[in-house]
Amino acid sequence: MSLPLVTQAVLLAAGKGTRMKELTNEIPKPMLAVRGKPILGHIVEGLRAAGVRRVLIVVGWRAEVVREHFGDGAGYGLSVEYITQEVQDGTGRVVELAKGFAGDAPFVLSYGDILIDPANYGRLVELGDAEAFISVKHNPGEIAKGGAIFVDADFTVTDVREKPGPGEPTSPWYNAGVYTFRPSIFAYTAKLEKSPRGEYELTDAFRALAQETGKVRALELSGEWADVRDPEVLADLNAR
Repeated sequence: MSLPLVTQAVLLAAGKGTRMKELTNEIPKPMLAVRGKPILGHIVEGLRAAGVRRVLIVVGWRAEVVREHFGDGAGYGLSVEYITQEVQDGTGRVVELAKGFAGDAPFVLSYGDILIDPANYGRLVELGDAEAFISVKHNPGEIAKGGAIFVDADFTVTDVREKPGPGEPTSPWYNAGVYTFRPSIFAYTAKLEKSPRGEYELTDAFRALAQETGKVRALELSGEWADVRDPEVLADLNAR
């Protein structure tokens, strides 16, 4: 008997996106347009096509722009709820805000500025017996900008290192910013301590989950992937 698909998702869209400079003076970064629609619109449409029916959007900077666009989600064929991140203290604490929404069911989690080939959402909702999925791209050149994901021969996650420096262990697998979690992740986000950057890091939580359960799997994304981190990436996407 096949296991049920994941039907809910949490989208992180609270930050201003300071690297976008004046482009985000009036709107949050996830609402910037790529090929005629907001980044967040691409994500929601991809999730809906994969069978997701409930979405929680974590809002903060210019939250009204997000709320006015998506409303209750009826225009997108699903239900949309909102929660506000009052303090910008790291991705680990943001996930904590989703605890009431998620309940006892698994959920897809995506940063609001990550674009992937929509076909990947159909794979992310097939969690099976895994405790979590961590999406990855084989992209050694990006490791200095994000997290290195270490895997074994079965693609089970064995370690995670955020921005490894020169001489430190590394991996060619780059954290691609989209995940599927069971509610067990909340036990790990609740225990987080601040990182050297002074934030509560989601990567610390799923690193502990991976090492304690041995059931966190890496999922290599296919097709196009983009972290819309700055005006140059945005311009490149809109020029294609």
